[in-house]
Amino acid sequence: MVLINNCKICGSDTESFYSDALDVTYHHCNNCEFIFKNRNELLNEKEELDRYLLHENSIEDEGYLNFFRKFLDKAVFKHDLIGSKALDFGSGPEPVLKHLLETEYNMEVDIYDLYFSPKKIYQNKEYDLIVSTEVVEHLIDPLKYFRLFKKHLKDGVHLAIMTLFHNNNKDRFLNWQYIHDPSHISFFSSTTMKYIAQTIELELTYVDDYRYTVFEKGTIR
Repeated sequence: MVLINNCKICGSDTESFYSDALDVTYHHCNNCEFIFKNRNELLNEKEELDRYLLHENSIEDEGYLNFFRKFLDKAVFKHDLIGSKALDFGSGPEPVLKHLLETEYNMEVDIYDLYFSPKKIYQNKEYDLIVSTEVVEHLIDPLKYFRLFKKHLKDGVHLAIMTLFHNNNKDRFLNWQYIHDPSHISFFSSTTMKYIAQTIELELTYVDDYRYTVFEKGTIR
């Protein structure tokens, strides 16, 4: 294997490996464990949007609501945020999380989505909470967006991220169902999240080694 493509998180060299099943090359950082898809093999915008439109996520789907409730109860509402102002970044075609936060947690919620709610409503605002669920795995340059999240957080409050973690084993990664979604291009582990926290000076307050991460702004100086 050849060391190529500097890591987008920590800048280290990465090692490339290939998926025969998907005909895709990935780059793996042995330092922070970030894995990313080869840039020449990404979907274009139309292909990406078509893929998102296949998702059947609805406020009427109680299982999908419970998927978010578990995230909120386990990771987000360890903190006193009732009645606060939140941003749901990457809300999707139907803003289910906004609905839950407003109706069950009495929060005021702004939404942003590249395709479905593209107005950058967060500009010139700060929030008590930013949530981004099943989004960062779609981002070409995730560190850029983590810096954006930090910019729009008030001091002492939280950024909650949901994305399924890989376990830093190449053979298991190549057999992992998560990589079969062609719009998934960036893959994280809990170690990656620790590096992100250190790099942009957020405190990592919670990570479950599976899919939930919570950062806090204002503790590290």
